[in-house]
Amino acid sequence: ELLNDPNHRVRKVLQEEFPAGGEPFVWAFNLQVPSKENFSAVAYFVSMSSFPEGSLVDQFLKGDNNFRISRLKMIANIVKGPWIVKKAVGEQAICIIGRALSCKYSQGDNFIEVDIDIASSMVANAIVHLAFGYITTLTVDLAFLIESQTESELPERILGAFRFSELNPASARPIEMLSYGSLGMQSSLSMRLWKSIG
Repeated sequence: ELLNDPNHRVRKVLQEEFPAGGEPFVWAFNLQVPSKENFSAVAYFVSMSSFPEGSLVDQFLKGDNNFRISRLKMIANIVKGPWIVKKAVGEQAICIIGRALSCKYSQGDNFIEVDIDIASSMVANAIVHLAFGYITTLTVDLAFLIESQTESELPERILGAFRFSELNPASARPIEMLSYGSLGMQSSLSMRLWKSIG
């Protein structure tokens, strides 16, 4: 729930850049990576245009969790990495995230954040543990989209995509979230974010 914090750096930048309102819409995907120390790899994507009423994106934003679980899709493409990781994952993996992993959706007027708990799946957890051992040698492309399930919903459009390459876990930095008191959570929540992604 990073974007629920009004002091979050992305929200502050948007308020500074758009002081008169009209802030763009932000999609945030928080991949929560289990390891000896828990990491989050967070990708932010910005949409400057509005979403047409009744469009697939509009349905996703207004829909319930069941709709979201059945539609949010991730495509992972291993561009570079050791054969053992490619063998475990496959060169390209496509999955409906909510069917494979536990997701939490946090939404505001101009954002939605999807917190994706990789540890919620034994298979995903095992693959990530394997890949994490080679993280400094991996190059992976990730794309997020909403799956079309009828002809009228086509074509599918990518919400956002990014590449991470040769990440160094030592570059991650802890952040303190201090604004959660009103949410009934701990007043201070610490996590580690990679500088190169988040």
